[in-house]
Amino acid sequence: MSMLNSHAKAQRRKGFANKTLGSFFAPLRLCVRPEWLVLAAFASSHAADAPPKVVQQFLGKYCLECHDADVQKGDRSFEKFELPLKGTADLIEARDIIDQLTLKEMPPKKADQPSDEERIAMIRALRDGTVVAYGKLQSTGSRTVMRRLSSREYENTLAVLFGRRVDTLGLTAGFPKEKTTEHMDTIGKSLVTSGFLVDQYFQSANRLVETRLGKPATPPKDWKFNGHFVQYEELQGSHKSAFNYRYLNLYEQPNSDTRQGGYGHIEDFKQGVPVSGLYDLEVEATAMHRDTHYDPAIFGIDFSEPFILGVVPGDVTAGHIHYPQPIEPVLATAVVPDNEPKRLKFRVWLEAGQTPRFIFPNGPYESRAAVVTINKRYKDEFKGDVGSSGVGRAHILKEGKLPHIRISEIAIHGPLPEAPGAEEVAVFGKEGFQEAKALDQLNAFAEKAYRRPITDEDKKPIRALYEKRIAEKASPRQAALDALKLILCSPSFLYLSEITDESEKRLKPYDLATRLSYALWSAPPDEALVAAAKSGKLTDDAELKKQIQRMIADERINGFVNGFIDSWLNLRDLGSQPPPRETNRAYYAEDLPSSMKTEARLFFRDLLKNNGSITQFIDCEHTFVDKKLAKLYELPEKDKLRLADGFQKVSLKGNNHRGGLLGMAAVLTVSANGVETSPVTRGVWVTENFLGVPPPPPPDVVPAIDPDVSGATTIRDRLAKHRADAACAECHRKIDPLGFSLEAYDPVGRWRKKYPAANKKAKPADIDTTGEFPSGETYADFTGFKHVIRDTRADLFSRHLVRQLLTYTTGRTMELADDLPLDQLHDKVKKQGLGLHTIMVECLMSEIFRSR
Repeated sequence: MSMLNSHAKAQRRKGFANKTLGSFFAPLRLCVRPEWLVLAAFASSHAADAPPKVVQQFLGKYCLECHDADVQKGDRSFEKFELPLKGTADLIEARDIIDQLTLKEMPPKKADQPSDEERIAMIRALRDGTVVAYGKLQSTGSRTVMRRLSSREYENTLAVLFGRRVDTLGLTAGFPKEKTTEHMDTIGKSLVTSGFLVDQYFQSANRLVETRLGKPATPPKDWKFNGHFVQYEELQGSHKSAFNYRYLNLYEQPNSDTRQGGYGHIEDFKQGVPVSGLYDLEVEATAMHRDTHYDPAIFGIDFSEPFILGVVPGDVTAGHIHYPQPIEPVLATAVVPDNEPKRLKFRVWLEAGQTPRFIFPNGPYESRAAVVTINKRYKDEFKGDVGSSGVGRAHILKEGKLPHIRISEIAIHGPLPEAPGAEEVAVFGKEGFQEAKALDQLNAFAEKAYRRPITDEDKKPIRALYEKRIAEKASPRQAALDALKLILCSPSFLYLSEITDESEKRLKPYDLATRLSYALWSAPPDEALVAAAKSGKLTDDAELKKQIQRMIADERINGFVNGFIDSWLNLRDLGSQPPPRETNRAYYAEDLPSSMKTEARLFFRDLLKNNGSITQFIDCEHTFVDKKLAKLYELPEKDKLRLADGFQKVSLKGNNHRGGLLGMAAVLTVSANGVETSPVTRGVWVTENFLGVPPPPPPDVVPAIDPDVSGATTIRDRLAKHRADAACAECHRKIDPLGFSLEAYDPVGRWRKKYPAANKKAKPADIDTTGEFPSGETYADFTGFKHVIRDTRADLFSRHLVRQLLTYTTGRTMELADDLPLDQLHDKVKKQGLGLHTIMVECLMSEIFRSR
């Protein structure tokens, strides 16, 4: 009666101890009323005898024909299955039966079907049986494993503690890639600490402290550059011939393959600035030939938009100065006027040794290819020979109209005086470092870093190291800086350690404050939250709710929104399988992945702010787009929006192609492989990330889905052949219907009606977006598919979202022992309308969140 094969069955048993709350009883809420939970606890002696009989009668009537000891279809026999449930294996078996009956996926459609009364009675009996059984099991404690800060939390924390951005330092660039559980990067058991990582922590602390606080006093200095702008090797001949390196030219966006004019550096300033600090840049720049007569398709950009100049840091020791580098956050941008030079002013933070580099974010796509095309199509416009290589551009720069940004002069002034600097104030206070108060200042910083009052035991190593360095003839300031590094390498800083006593279940105020701040801001508690913890009021319901609402309303909530969206929807993997450049220019030329992520984040943030119903994640009549997404979606706003307008809330009323998360390009792209689409991969994404019902692992030996080499069949045709194998049919009949309607979107979420032709001779095949769920519901297209989800599986979705919110914010996966409180929480927010703000508050007020 289950789709699980023997391999999947073994995997489920092996991993049961770590099974999450949502996957155990996820579908049940579709059919089970809340009051049944009460009946389970207060059943009469007559009712206690009834469930075993109900189960035996139901299995005998509808299941044993295929699942007795002789047949065991799907490697499953129910002959010995009975109530009461005796252990883990029985609980798993009961869960599988509940899943199938709740979604009406078993018995098979062609078999005799139970009445609704029989089905509900069976589900009720099994549900009550599981409540009794799991109550007898010894829980693992449902506690959060003491976890370290994730890499993003680590950088966020240091930025807060030091009062300034730290992304220019690339402190986590060398860290190992974070491991995740269910795509979540906040889970304690996944955030392991290796010896290599410990060494990286030391190096990062040393670099941060010495670069920001150990730098020598340096008076401001001026540099001016108006020549010898040597660039990438292939440009040098043309630039020498055309203007003898007089100009620094930017020809393309930085995200290109050929690297010919995407980054502009200062050849005579490759050594960079002497110390970390603020620097004023004055750049004389001109937007050249935005009105070019060359075919705009050659460049792949929108010439109605003004050219933009950006500044990023560069480090000659970190790799090729003309190429992308690991550390290059955008420091500043400005619009460049057409045709006439204008002096643009920027104030940027540069680390010691960094040199400013200039980029053209909305520039042409791959300058080399553009030049080759111009030399072929417009060669008759030039007086001289265009050359045989096709890549020369000197004649175009002299006679033609090649679009680019021309920089004619750069002036740098700095470091600007700061007395005291932001880091000095953040670490030592407004008066800066004072030798007489050194230990008091260090202890005060440690208290902020450890996120709790420090003890005498905490103070001892700080004092010991400070005094040791003084004895070694270090200056008092240097001794303090070395002690500061010790604090930043302490487990009390690197871990979200708890001071709540082991014997207590509920978190004490300081531990609760830390969990709350990292849940909502991915950063340490602010003064208001610390004050609430210090007063002891934070554990009171009223004060906790007040703090939660204050923090959700704060702009720092983006820390939660970005982190949770990346985890829940797996958007962290967006871009990991990029599409081919030759068929998806806009994906690269317009940096679509960034816009895709922003849409999902703004949509989530809007529902959170306005307490919108989470059913709008399933289907909605609005979304948020910028000009680039409006064009991808073919919305009317594509002709009205400008890049400067950023993202705008737009109506989708009457639009059958978009609406809800499943119509967003971010989801459609991350659920494809970049080259082609498949109902299987997108169907798995929907069932796992959207509905919270992970599919079982495939069998050890899976027949391959034959690729379409001839172009004669569609993916649906090939899947039909694949499903002819009985081992595959059981899973695919449940997964594939979740992906068929999404075939209307290409690998980057663009709407389509036909598949691309396999070759020039082949005819593009029509896309069939119809489908039928195993439970019988049918749909004709994407809109109908969303309606089926909304009408029959909304509870699955909402319960999974609650589960994921609790998983992310507590730092642990939900366990079987969490199931009843989660059910009760889900019922509570459902009665209140399923508003996202309401759900967030209730999750963070819940016993699950407030417990160790």
